[in-house]
Amino acid sequence: MSRTCALCGKTAARANHVSHAKNKVPRHQKPNLQKVDMAGTSVKACTTCRRTLKKNSK
Repeated sequence: MSRTCALCGKTAARANHVSHAKNKVPRHQKPNLQKVDMAGTSVKACTTCRRTLKKNSK
């Protein structure tokens, strides 16, 4: 399984880790994926989509 949201397609973003001396080192910001049960199947969804699903189900 890849690190992408099954609902919105969010993937890892590139960013820089910046030290106090302003040294920049590339790194990845991974999305916060959670397993969600949808219609009997489990999918990986980011927390933003998960909150939206919860909000719309009310």
